[in-house]
Amino acid sequence: MYKHELDKHIENKTISNNFVLFGESAFLIDMYTKRLTTIQDASTLSFYYDEYNFNSAKAHLSQASLFGDRNVLIIKTEKKIDKKQLDTLIEFCEKNHDNIFVYAYYGDDHKSYLKAFEKKTTMSVRFFQPKEFEAQNIVSKIAQEKQVNINKYAISHLLQIHAGDIALASNELDKLKIYDKEITTKDIDNLVFGLAEINLDELIKKILDKKDFKEDLKKLLEHGEDEVRIITAITTYITQLYMFNIYIRINGIPNPLEILGYPAPPQIVKEKSELSLKFKPDIYYKLHELLLNSELKMKSSHVDTEAILLSTLIRVQSLL
Repeated sequence: MYKHELDKHIENKTISNNFVLFGESAFLIDMYTKRLTTIQDASTLSFYYDEYNFNSAKAHLSQASLFGDRNVLIIKTEKKIDKKQLDTLIEFCEKNHDNIFVYAYYGDDHKSYLKAFEKKTTMSVRFFQPKEFEAQNIVSKIAQEKQVNINKYAISHLLQIHAGDIALASNELDKLKIYDKEITTKDIDNLVFGLAEINLDELIKKILDKKDFKEDLKKLLEHGEDEVRIITAITTYITQLYMFNIYIRINGIPNPLEILGYPAPPQIVKEKSELSLKFKPDIYYKLHELLLNSELKMKSSHVDTEAILLSTLIRVQSLL
């Protein structure tokens, strides 16, 4: 089924107690996972990415809930769970309606779950990237929940600034909440630092792809970004790529929890993995040497930091 069908079931109170959520929109998968599992006094067990353990998950759903509370199991992963294990967890929910199970799959294999559970009570839902009007409605609803007074034109403008990214637009609402007035497009221009307008990660990717980056760099500097911070951000980004490169060469597949220390979104992991393998170890060494020396020069007194930055970035591209 699709989002609008799930919404009808929620509205009519005819939802199941076990769900498989997947598709192109990580934001909607996250949003509905939270919506379906936020239950007062529930006993909740959550697995994120490589933390999943079948025996622990099965034990959680099979045990008697304490004090009559409900048992909730959440599995978030970009790797497919073994079908037999998934069926077993679903069966525990079919036998005990006090259980709730949400399998949030962030991987790319969407076909596997389209019709995999037709003979079960499972609600298998595919989430597509929201269209413009859908994104505006979602942000509008979140604004109401957060009690942010913002008109529809400002919401549309906020999404445009963040290139349609609902998660980033929604995060901005927390900042806007402090203003005791209706937020307008003018307020958005004054208060929001837009992804579509200037983005440090996009600048870095253009540099590493050997594309023309000068206009992006100009915008960043015009908006007050610090030259030293740009250099350190690039160094950090390249260090992460090198860590991905080493890990993949040793283990075959990336593990963001071990590489970065936190479970990064699947699309970010895929992007950095592919980019990391484009460069050989000796290139990483030369890039780090160049960036660290340039940062040291910038921190010296009476130097033109902007000129050093531009020269460094041009030299970075010459090394690639």
